[in-house]
Amino acid sequence: MVMTHPTNTPHPTNTPHPTNTSHPTNTPQATPIPRLNFAAAAPKAFKALIGLDSAARDGLDPALVELIQIRASLLNGCAYCLHMHTSDARKAGEDEARLHMIGVWREARNFFTPKEQAALALTEAVTLVARGGVPDDVYAEAARHFDTSELSRVLALIFAINTWNRIALSTAKVAGEDERAAH
Repeated sequence: MVMTHPTNTPHPTNTPHPTNTSHPTNTPQATPIPRLNFAAAAPKAFKALIGLDSAARDGLDPALVELIQIRASLLNGCAYCLHMHTSDARKAGEDEARLHMIGVWREARNFFTPKEQAALALTEAVTLVARGGVPDDVYAEAARHFDTSELSRVLALIFAINTWNRIALSTAKVAGEDERAAH
């Protein structure tokens, strides 16, 4: 039963969201509507974001970089970036079991170092910032594991991957396609 407002229109929270519908695996998926190529349409902005991303990861452990990018992409529901970063992590030698545990890292802490756990918690807080900001305890725990310079770069990396996720989702990037080589 759908609750209605006094005007008899369905309440938005009770109306099914199109992304929450399930599709049988035998049903052909509609071809995505072509969207703009952000890199070609906004080359200065795209290059600036590449610069932020590059500066953020400079000096950080590459495994940590991928963990952060994977966790944010999971939270944002970005299949394009999730595929890209799990593939990159595998190529860099990341353990398959750890990749499977990123989404449930709190229940699988034994797979991650305390420093990685602090980074994952910070990634969640910043990615979901609208749900309550970045709690002081989460920030303090990250600050215990990273010096000021590292912490600044971890934050910048979280900002960058969240922006990349939003670009990929907004422009309907297809998971499995990696356009980085073209740029």
